[in-house]
Amino acid sequence: MSTDKRRPKQLGRHTPDLWPVWLVAPIALVLVSALAYGLYQGADALLTADNTGKEPVKVPDVIKTTVTVLTLAGAVLAGLYAYRKQLLDEGASHRADATQLADRYTTAAEQLGHDQPAVRLAGVYAMARLADDWPEQRQVCIDVLCAYLRMPYEPDPAAAGAVKGEREVRLTIIRTIRDHLRNPAAPTTWCGCDLDFTGAVFDGGDFRGAVFSGGVVDFSQATFSGGVVNFIGATVSGGRVEFDGATFSGGVVDFSHATFSGGRVHFVRGRFSGGAVYFIRATFSGGVVDFIIATFSDRGVAFGGATFSGGTVHFSRSSFSGGGVAFDGATFSGSTVAFDGATFSGSTVAFDRATFSGGTVAFDGATFSGGTVDFADARIHAEASISWGPFLAIPVNQP
Repeated sequence: MSTDKRRPKQLGRHTPDLWPVWLVAPIALVLVSALAYGLYQGADALLTADNTGKEPVKVPDVIKTTVTVLTLAGAVLAGLYAYRKQLLDEGASHRADATQLADRYTTAAEQLGHDQPAVRLAGVYAMARLADDWPEQRQVCIDVLCAYLRMPYEPDPAAAGAVKGEREVRLTIIRTIRDHLRNPAAPTTWCGCDLDFTGAVFDGGDFRGAVFSGGVVDFSQATFSGGVVNFIGATVSGGRVEFDGATFSGGVVDFSHATFSGGRVHFVRGRFSGGAVYFIRATFSGGVVDFIIATFSDRGVAFGGATFSGGTVHFSRSSFSGGGVAFDGATFSGSTVAFDGATFSGSTVAFDRATFSGGTVAFDGATFSGGTVDFADARIHAEASISWGPFLAIPVNQP
């Protein structure tokens, strides 16, 4: 195992350039001496000047005034010296903290590359804790954990090249990331940070309840070969979650009960040859879900019981040769679901028991050489728009 052990650039508050300590005392002495000399000359002038018609200046008053001024000057200089010393101490302390944090980074990275799974697990927790303690380099620590998931991985523990305990380490990383995405208001939240899983292999993972409110979560070119990657109850209110070019050959990605109020979820050019994506009882009030140019040759996408009150779901130019799309029991009151330019050669698009009180479902330019569009027991109100496009000879089961 190997990980990136480069020490991150140490960032922190800028410590202003200060004069050397040995200069302060001589400068203060010169200033006080000059002030004392000036006061002496002033007092001498007052005592020797003619004071015709005026009461003479008393020597004790002059001495008292001189001492008061000197005391105030000394207090000001002492305050400046103390403030300057405090700045020096804070700068030294911050440099020491930054060095300690960088050392922790190096140690955690070395643990992640260890041969023993228990040590790698310790490295996961150490890197996550460091991300919490080091806001300036939080993204760097997150990048290291994501990079670990992008490393070559053999899901079958009995296969050649499988690494002992590796699956548990990977699932722990995913759970750790999830735990930091559940509360956007927490001081140690990772919401808004980028998560790069490009090309990673997933045979499970738990993102339940995660909040994606910014940044980019990138599963592009990833492979879902088994298990369930769980986004149940997740919230997508901003940023992007990308599955562009991902392969679903056996796994399931489950967005059931998730809420989409903004942002984008992309499955552009995704390949569904055995896996499936579930949006059962999900809520779409904004944002975009794209399956543009996706290929469905076996299992498909299920939106059963979902609510569409805003936003858009695109299947434009997708190909369905075996997998289907199910909207059974879904409610449409304002969203757009578009199949424009899609090709159906043996699949079913099911809207049975769905309710259309608004929004648009469009099949413009779609091609059917087999398969069925099913609106059995659906309720379509006048406010809804169903755009059938040019196909006239396909079986459409309407209510």
